[in-house]
Amino acid sequence: MSLAAIEEKLRAGERLDFQDGLELFMEPDLLALGRLANAARESRHGDRTYFNVNMRFEATNVCYADCSFCAFSKLKEDDPGSHTTTHEAAWQQLADFPDPRLTELHMVNGLHPDLPFEWYEELLRGFKRVRPGIHLKCFTAVEIHFFAERFGMTYEEVLRRLSQAGLDSMPGGGAEILHPDVRRRISHDKASGEQYLAVHRAAHELGMPTNCTMLYGHIETFEHRVDHLLELRALQAETGGFQCFIPLAFHNENNSLQKLPEPTAVDDLRTVAVSRLLLDNVPHIKAYWVSLGVDTAQLALRFGANDLDGTIVHETIYHAAGSDVPMGMTRDELIRLIREAGRVPVERDTRYGIVEELPKAAAPEAAMKVRERNRAKRSLATIGGA
Repeated sequence: MSLAAIEEKLRAGERLDFQDGLELFMEPDLLALGRLANAARESRHGDRTYFNVNMRFEATNVCYADCSFCAFSKLKEDDPGSHTTTHEAAWQQLADFPDPRLTELHMVNGLHPDLPFEWYEELLRGFKRVRPGIHLKCFTAVEIHFFAERFGMTYEEVLRRLSQAGLDSMPGGGAEILHPDVRRRISHDKASGEQYLAVHRAAHELGMPTNCTMLYGHIETFEHRVDHLLELRALQAETGGFQCFIPLAFHNENNSLQKLPEPTAVDDLRTVAVSRLLLDNVPHIKAYWVSLGVDTAQLALRFGANDLDGTIVHETIYHAAGSDVPMGMTRDELIRLIREAGRVPVERDTRYGIVEELPKAAAPEAAMKVRERNRAKRSLATIGGA
């Protein structure tokens, strides 16, 4: 099917199918694809682009799983580079966060074989004591599955206990590629694709919102990507619990897949665009600047993405795999990126409640800088003439 025929389906309100998704990934005209995705994005959100003031935290990188794409985890506690924080050190990091606008703590961890479940419960309770209003977005579905198996509980029991300790929502990490042919090759010793979806289903049934992701650009094919996106769409049709989808670009340093090339900016933008078009029931598509790089994430705001993530402050997972983006960004820097893309910056909380909507820039910042320089020149000339 041609891109024009797919566009007709979209105009008619028809849902795209597997073959449509494959055609979109194969479409050579990236800008035409971006135009379709941008139209879908603007029909939902107009010029609004969301961001938040959040902090990233990893309590431990000790993990029994040996995923071939991962540069973050260490197999044992005494391996070089391994770390497990103390409760007091973790709570102090939150207490020391300098921006009073902070609304979210985003925590993911390795699958530590020796920490008791109560350790995690007390960690959450302490975060809430330090900052009672903080939203705790913690633990991937892979971690929840690990807790259930390790401590003999159902997914629902794990989530209820963590919720009682302070958990508010779940991030989307750990999805990788859901198809078993890929998953058994890159992450054979952790939760399966079916188990990943089952954990999110359990969270949604408890009224807990979650995000979802896809790690792309390694050994998977376009068919695997489309299958992955349609699996997520099917669960969303069932539960409605996904808030946001985040495409995560593979980085190849310091892991077992380092001989593979990383996805290009074209592949990044294509994946964002196709995700927006296929995931017609997921409200938000995030251009995660840590994964895509700042420049590509900014461009993605015209290829279907309507969220730029947040300040983050201290990210280690992608940096371990060679990411050269900053460890964090300021609120003002995020606002500038959004305005420069011609969008309206909207500061949000984790549930997409609006904290503050800021005005759109009158002109791109580069043009405003030129005006300022010209104004300064005129002022100097006037002074010189005097």
